[in-house]
Amino acid sequence: MATAERVEHSGKMAGPKSVFAHFIVGNANAYGQSDWVNDMQLAQAAGIDAFALNVGATDQTTTTQVPQAYSAAAQIGFKVFLSFDYAAQGPWSSQAVINTIRTYANSPGQFKVNGLPLVSTFEGTTKASDWATIRQSTPLFLVPEWTSIAPNDFKSSDEQYVDGVFSWDAWAQGAVDKTDGSDLAWQSAAAPKAYMMPVSPWFYTNLPQYGKNWVWRGDDMWHNRWQQVLQVQPQFVEILTWNDYGESHYIGPIKEQGIPQGAQTYVDNMPHDHWRDLLPYYIQAYKTGQPGITKEKLHFWYRLSPAAAGSSNGTAGNAPWQPSTSPNVVVQDKVFFTALLTSPATVTVQIGSNETDILSSNAVGAFHSSVPFNGRTGSVKVSIVRGSDVVVSEAGPAITNSPPNGLTNYNAWVGGSG
Repeated sequence: MATAERVEHSGKMAGPKSVFAHFIVGNANAYGQSDWVNDMQLAQAAGIDAFALNVGATDQTTTTQVPQAYSAAAQIGFKVFLSFDYAAQGPWSSQAVINTIRTYANSPGQFKVNGLPLVSTFEGTTKASDWATIRQSTPLFLVPEWTSIAPNDFKSSDEQYVDGVFSWDAWAQGAVDKTDGSDLAWQSAAAPKAYMMPVSPWFYTNLPQYGKNWVWRGDDMWHNRWQQVLQVQPQFVEILTWNDYGESHYIGPIKEQGIPQGAQTYVDNMPHDHWRDLLPYYIQAYKTGQPGITKEKLHFWYRLSPAAAGSSNGTAGNAPWQPSTSPNVVVQDKVFFTALLTSPATVTVQIGSNETDILSSNAVGAFHSSVPFNGRTGSVKVSIVRGSDVVVSEAGPAITNSPPNGLTNYNAWVGGSG
């Protein structure tokens, strides 16, 4: 259930609705210009308007990769903007922020709102007052992520510095699905200014060197959050993320050199590209209210073993600052799918040589559902069937009761049709 009233904005929207993807520049240390171009072309094909370039205060990639990103964006007609990370390597100084914004403000690759360069952050609440000085020194449209404070506290103390607000509250606590309650609260706190809504497909991290080892529920979230976007109608949407492999919510291609040490065991051979393939439909629905389907598609995802089949390897359900619960009740042992249908059809799901599950839809559009493992193992086959015709059929790797090294991988494997 939502926990705040929906807000009708009477003021003029801050430009057209836009969709961004959060890009961890520190994971692109090995990128050349062609890598940036390739990723941006994939983003363009998905309907994404810009990359939010997460940049650390002392990260060398801010100097080496950000210029390439802006150059590549200008080359192909894509856009990017700066998202200053105040957490990973400590806070930015005001002058460093000013200098960095000024360097790229007039680049053809800079995303702008009402003619001003869009700027965001990851955290930085203790330095919120710095933006008074920064704003006096360089024009900008500021939509920071300050989710570590409550929406009501934001309203009272920080509203004066910003043009909108971005929430990082993209995942639910415990064995429940994510609702739009926090989105409505932040949208209300920001009103009549812009709200940037987070949308993420998944979350699992096991990086002890950073004190991170937990899982939040993904499951139906990729579909459900886009339905919530249609209800909330934010000014902006930011996808978390394009390439944060260590937290398993990447929708971009896996780049081996960008995977943090220790994450290979749960990222390698676990592609997420087909989540991205659903974006043209979802984004068109968000921007126009009239999504079109020119080609029927089928996308599905699941973990490769039941949660209890292996050791959790210390993984907790929920983050350290939240009430701890078993990860095996947070996640659901199911095959999830979304089919884009031009007319009523059935979707069949078969696990191994077991009996096939048949689910029917009488509607046109995105048909989302799931099938429980129910102890079944083997390769997975998912099909769209209409009458006696198999319209689309795709297969995925086997579900097994013997995960590699006896460890449960809480990341998802994502497959589908082109």
